[in-house]
Amino acid sequence: MPITLQALEPIIRAAGSVAMNYFNDLPNLAVNKKSARDLVTDADVAVENYLKQALTEQCPEYGFWGEESGQTANQSSRWIVDPIDGTHSFSKGQYYWGISVALEIDGELVMGVVYGPALDDYYCAEKGKGAWKNGQPIRVSDETDLGASMVSTGFACLRQYLTDNNLARFARIAQATTGQRRLGSAALDLCTVADGQVDAFWEQELNLYDVAGGALVVMEAGGTLTDFAGNPGVFPKQILATNGKLLDQILPLM
Repeated sequence: MPITLQALEPIIRAAGSVAMNYFNDLPNLAVNKKSARDLVTDADVAVENYLKQALTEQCPEYGFWGEESGQTANQSSRWIVDPIDGTHSFSKGQYYWGISVALEIDGELVMGVVYGPALDDYYCAEKGKGAWKNGQPIRVSDETDLGASMVSTGFACLRQYLTDNNLARFARIAQATTGQRRLGSAALDLCTVADGQVDAFWEQELNLYDVAGGALVVMEAGGTLTDFAGNPGVFPKQILATNGKLLDQILPLM
């Protein structure tokens, strides 16, 4: 591996500092719309530009796929980046937003990092080596009863165009569980499953850059990733993350 998690961390934390410079000056933040409910800010662009330059300098052999700038020529081995996952939360001054970076080599996720700068929570994982939060190993929860569980979800900005817009699914699952959360960043939501803060998370109509970093953190923390039919894998259009013990109970409600 030409880069280690230790070498990657200062790059991601520096990107967090770029984001926080904008976050601490929100009255002057330029916010634009990619579509009716899909926002992009100057902070998104600045963070992605920083990461694209820094990661390319560190590993010039890898391509880059960023939410704002798109894909470079080499995509067989690439960095997958969401500069600010939770832009709406960011623009409102809320703390629940994160920077998501994953390294994919030949179609396989091998490194994943999700950093919440306003929370100063740093999650990372390497394939086959485990997952960590702020330097400490993390594992999914031991909850075995869906009725006693806490779950989280999100509602994609494209929901206004969808017949299957997650509302009915949320109602079914909310009735069957004890606690429900909707926090606004799929990248961080996945990490809360990995850390045992919630027992399951699902969302739909996302993109790979929204979930790639957090997906590896979940898997390395002992969780499961499937689509809504239970097929294992990373499916951004239908992503279900669980602690593994609740998978069979939640699938019939999906």
